[in-house]
Amino acid sequence: MERNAIIFDVDGTLWDSCQSVANAWNIVFDRYKELNGKTVTAEQAKSFMGKTSEEIFSTLLPDLEEQKMLSIMIECGKEEEVEIAKNGGKLFKNLEKTLQALSQKYDLYIVSNCQAGYIEAFFEYHKLGHYFKDYENSGRTGKPKGENIKLIIQRNHISKCFYVGDTQGDYNATKIAHIPFVYAKYGFGTIDAEVPFIESIEELTQKADSLFENINA
Repeated sequence: MERNAIIFDVDGTLWDSCQSVANAWNIVFDRYKELNGKTVTAEQAKSFMGKTSEEIFSTLLPDLEEQKMLSIMIECGKEEEVEIAKNGGKLFKNLEKTLQALSQKYDLYIVSNCQAGYIEAFFEYHKLGHYFKDYENSGRTGKPKGENIKLIIQRNHISKCFYVGDTQGDYNATKIAHIPFVYAKYGFGTIDAEVPFIESIEELTQKADSLFENINA
């Protein structure tokens, strides 16, 4: 019997890695004299979550010529993987218990705007990869989130699903992919739309069935 699917964002939906990300960026920034001692706080890193790496670093480093900015961006991405592999991030309360329960009834997926290697580092440190059937990210495909959601749906022959995310960008991506959106209200962002929401990740175990009942197959 074909199972329904839930597709998740990562940052602000499954965990908070902002401190590890900020630490990684600061390690890299310290290597470049032309950045004049620039540093980033965890709170500043949080404000960038949900954006692509190119969007983040063109905003963070607007005065650098493009090739230099891209080089630092790639270096920061690699350092993030090292930092996350070493220190992980802060999982939202009862995340693994929730994933375990959901995976018994639904197929679980991830689509994120992160760089290649980031989801793998998340899986490696927290040992959660076995709960997910597949994942995709803009760093690997070069495509925006809406197109990557479509890729996951096509690749896995998904007929009925919804996406769980916490930012306006996540919501906009579901409009491109033509799938329902569930707002992770506990996350980092806000949504300019009336949509179903959850106030904790574990709430999804109680609401998932009714959310699917409202989706036309």
